[in-house]
Amino acid sequence: MMNFVSAEPSVEAVPTRVDASEGHLGTRIDLDGVSRRYHVGDVDVVALDGVDLHVDESAFVVILGPSGSGKTTLLNLIGALDSPSGGTVRVNGIDLSRASQMERARFRRAAVSFIFQTFNLFPALTALENVQFGADAAGRDDAAARALDALGKVGLADRSRHFPHQLSGGEQQRVAIARALASDNPILLADEPTGELDFRTGVQILQVLEAQARDGMTVLVVTHNREISRIADRVIELSSGHIVADGPPEGGKADIGDLQW
Repeated sequence: MMNFVSAEPSVEAVPTRVDASEGHLGTRIDLDGVSRRYHVGDVDVVALDGVDLHVDESAFVVILGPSGSGKTTLLNLIGALDSPSGGTVRVNGIDLSRASQMERARFRRAAVSFIFQTFNLFPALTALENVQFGADAAGRDDAAARALDALGKVGLADRSRHFPHQLSGGEQQRVAIARALASDNPILLADEPTGELDFRTGVQILQVLEAQARDGMTVLVVTHNREISRIADRVIELSSGHIVADGPPEGGKADIGDLQW
């Protein structure tokens, strides 16, 4: 049991998976007045400034903005990789702003799957072993089967025994995506998941991520690629640490087959 400062829900309140077929909603995310400032030498850098954000549905959400707009910082706060300088971050009522480092780590294992810009693969492990590590870390009993299934979803079943140095950059990114899928947590946070991929493979990955949202997962994708935002259920646009737009895609949600970049 995680003992938070206040008498709020513990990490056990976060579901290990959401079943959309049973009408369950995705994990609720609440940011109220959230700021994040960094000290760089004698300068204060404001990454986020008084952000209010609420996500309470299983959805495919795109966080859009240029480099330096605060996108990755926002993702790190939701995923309990960082703490705000001000305001509160709650997931399913759990106040992550006041959680200890150990409590945040437990929360991440139980609730969040990450896809990072840097692949963070273990060089001494095969693709399959890297993916299985994600399922093992999340406490899944059928980790090996999950890993094989996830590699198949990203089109790398035939590369399962290859080590990272034997894979291209795009293939390494797909292994990292498979690792996140194998953990099967209710929140998936993806930071530029198609950044190292060609268009065809990028579309394949977006199809996989969109399918996770349809199955009940809350998927948040950070990107600077406005074209990707066309397939989102909801687009949150950031500029200079502020949310400047929040709603459905302009012109309505597009089919993945309509994307071009």
